[in-house]
Amino acid sequence: MKELPPPSDVKASDSTAGSAPETAAAADTGSVAPGMAERTGARTSPVSFGAIIIVIVAVLLLGQWWLAQRQLGELREDVARRLRSSETATAEARVMLKSIQEGMQALQAKVNVIESRQSETQSQQVALEQLYQELARTRDDWTLAEIEQVLSTANQQLQLAGNVQGAIIALRSADARLALSDTPQFVRVRRAIAEDLERLKALPSVDLASIALRLDSVIGKVDKLPLLADEKPAAPASVATAESAAAPSAGTAAPGNWLARIESLWLRWKSEVWNDVKQVVQVRKVDAPDALLLSPDQAYYARENLKLRLLNARLALWMRNETAFRNDLALAQDVIAHYFDTHARQTQNVQTLLRQVQQSELAIEMPTLAESLNAVRSFTATQAAPQ
Repeated sequence: MKELPPPSDVKASDSTAGSAPETAAAADTGSVAPGMAERTGARTSPVSFGAIIIVIVAVLLLGQWWLAQRQLGELREDVARRLRSSETATAEARVMLKSIQEGMQALQAKVNVIESRQSETQSQQVALEQLYQELARTRDDWTLAEIEQVLSTANQQLQLAGNVQGAIIALRSADARLALSDTPQFVRVRRAIAEDLERLKALPSVDLASIALRLDSVIGKVDKLPLLADEKPAAPASVATAESAAAPSAGTAAPGNWLARIESLWLRWKSEVWNDVKQVVQVRKVDAPDALLLSPDQAYYARENLKLRLLNARLALWMRNETAFRNDLALAQDVIAHYFDTHARQTQNVQTLLRQVQQSELAIEMPTLAESLNAVRSFTATQAAPQ
């Protein structure tokens, strides 16, 4: 029968049962003395317990770390999943926003098209209303409209160009048109037209055409007017008298009187020499010395300047601008007196014509056709009021 080990050995083996190396060591040392085994087991039991605690703590820490890492991974996966879902939602929102914007643009384009069509419809409606009103007019309305247009044009010509005859013709034509109508209400309009017609007939007449013709004749004579620079000196009267006296004496001298013939030849030769000497140096009194020094080019420009002044006066005459008309005529007379020979008959005739033209009266206050126009417009307004 086999013997049991001592109690110390049993306790030591129990305390080291969890460690395989120590069990093997205990088996190897079975032949060791019992006292030595007891001391060895008593010395290693606290160390084995601490190692077990450390191992347990390490296992717990490892498990805790593993759980933490697992939770962190799950958290990361959750965050990544949520980020992906949020990015997907953002992309969907962007797509939806883009589609909404495109839809808004399409709606705005449709609204613009509708507004343009509405404006076109309104303009067409206004045009149709005007066309309907024009078609709804009677013959008297058309007559009044034409008369108003004619009187307005005649009034403008009367105020701007002083066309009195044109205004009289327009008033007579309007009165004749109204006389053909059977409407009794036209009597007031015809009375106003008659008053304007009498006022125009009472105006003093200004023959602008004759004044313009005189200016044209003066303009045509400018190129033939002699300039001071073109004037040629005349032969002295004493020389001409001596020549005329010497010629008869030479002709009446007897053929044998050679002394008288020599004397007449001497007098003729002396007069010719003296005339030539006097033509070398001339002393004259001229108010404008620069007029004698005009070159051919300057003489041309002097004539053209005079023509330009006369043309401006003619334009001011047709425009009934009396101030400009008289100023241009005065400047033209100054040019003639400064550069042209006023002793020549042609120049004197031109100056006489300019003085006659300058004495013409142009300041005539032109009346207006306001009464006739107001009568026509008031009648048209009263006819259109019930509509």
